This record gives sequence, C-alpha cells and structure tokens, in this order.
Amino acid sequence: QVQLVESGGGLVQAGGSLRLSCTASGSMLGIRTMGWYRQAPGKQRDLVATITIGDSTNYADSVKGRFTISRDITKNTVYLQMNSLKPEDTAVYYCNVLKWQYNYWGQGTQVTVSS
Repeated sequence: QVQLVESGGGLVQAGGSLRLSCTASGSMLGIRTMGWYRQAPGKQRDLVATITIGDSTNYADSVKGRFTISRDITKNTVYLQMNSLKPEDTAVYYCNVLKWQYNYWGQGTQVTVSS
C-alpha cells in the first residue's frame, strides 16, 4: 500500500505560479512512476506530467514549457512547479503513483486560475 498526501493548491491569477507537493508513505518497493493528473469539472482525468524512477519525464502538450515535475527521493516527494498559469489549468490535481501494476491516488488539491 502507498498513501499520498498532496499540498500546494490554491487560487492564483493568470500568469502566476504554484508549486504542488505530494509525499508518499508506505512501502516504496516496486514504484515505477510518480506523477500528476488533473480533472476539470465535467471532464475526464488527464495526465499532466510523470517522472520515472530513472528520472525520465513526460508532459502533456498543454503544459510543456510551463510546468516542471521533479522528485526528492530522500523525502519520497514529487513536485509540480507550475508557471505561467492559465484559466484553463483550473482543475483538481491528483498525485499518482504506479507501483508494480497498481495505481494509487491522492485525495486531490484544487488549483484555480482567475483571468
């Protein structure tokens, strides 16, 4: 089992920045990727960014050049630095861990970008 606790969401004006954090606890054995997904009202949950245990990263096209995913192994924490935020980035952001073949999710943190 893996437990995920997210923090860092909030309200920001367009063009602003936020940094999300997600700390994992429990057994880290078998973790393959950590990442972030988001879900806007009435829409499906979509990938934002992922990072592998080898530090390979993957981003949604809509956030490339604006968002940066990183992780601190010593703290079992993954970060999402979000710059140049747009109103269309408004969503609930969920932390995700892929461990063996199982997905684990955080409780979600709201990000709201005002125009």
